Amino acid sequence: MYTSRRNFIKKSALAIAASTFASRALFAAKPGVELVGLQLYSVRTEMKSDPLGTLKQISAMGYKHVEHANYVDRKFYGYGAKEFKKILSDLGMDMPSGHTVLGGKHWDAAKKDFTDVWKYTVEDAAIVGQEFVISPSLEKEYWKSADDLKGFMEVFNKSGELCKKSGMKFGYHNHDFEFSQKLEGTTMFDIILTETDPALVIQQIDIGNLYNGGAKALDVMTKYPGRFQSMHVKDEIASSEGNEKYESTILGKGIVPVKEVIDLGRKSGGTKHFIIEQESYQGKTPISCMKENLEAMKKWGYK
Repeated sequence: MYTSRRNFIKKSALAIAASTFASRALFAAKPGVELVGLQLYSVRTEMKSDPLGTLKQISAMGYKHVEHANYVDRKFYGYGAKEFKKILSDLGMDMPSGHTVLGGKHWDAAKKDFTDVWKYTVEDAAIVGQEFVISPSLEKEYWKSADDLKGFMEVFNKSGELCKKSGMKFGYHNHDFEFSQKLEGTTMFDIILTETDPALVIQQIDIGNLYNGGAKALDVMTKYPGRFQSMHVKDEIASSEGNEKYESTILGKGIVPVKEVIDLGRKSGGTKHFIIEQESYQGKTPISCMKENLEAMKKWGYK
């Protein structure tokens, strides 16, 4: 059968695109596997001064999975995606998720498409082996009205579609404002959960952050069963400084019923990724705190 040059080029382009997406998907982490990891923001100062040495210490403690909080100019902590993946692999670790804020600059409303910067973000996440590409905040321009927030949740869903092509899911990580701020009588968190497609956008619940917003993880997870495929495992105590009422501490030392929360995540929250995070240390070194946190998780039956 005769095939025009135009049709041939079109079919060839589609084949190449499909092949590209398939190859990227091979890099992505295997979904559905329960794991305990560490958010590297917990050791942010150490990662800034000596990323390789810090990762070696983390690996020696027994951590097998990490979550990044540093992706700048297509580099993770100063390393390209393939190089960083090899560094982790050589230490017996991987990176199934990472934090990069999705903002207005990443979406071209006129073209109804993502900018190259966000496309590269997703591409590099797939190369390094992530399962989840997580935005850890929401720009204030989307706090103005319910319509503004709902409109940007459509961009979240589209990001989920983009991530899906590479075998991943897009996700959102809460702080406190999503629970304390209301738009037309509804909390921002309720709007986010209502307007995002669970098949495309996962929620990473931070069980400590929400305390400053007046919420409790057990209540939130009971209200939205099955929506939290990832969790920041965190404990809180009364804050000794700053404007927030609570600050994070070693697991099991604060007011959060951590074991009860993570057990609920395992039972009905849909949680597979349990990511330890601690941002305040009460005079201890971050590294020593991470060791205690991992020991607490193991004691509770999470490895």
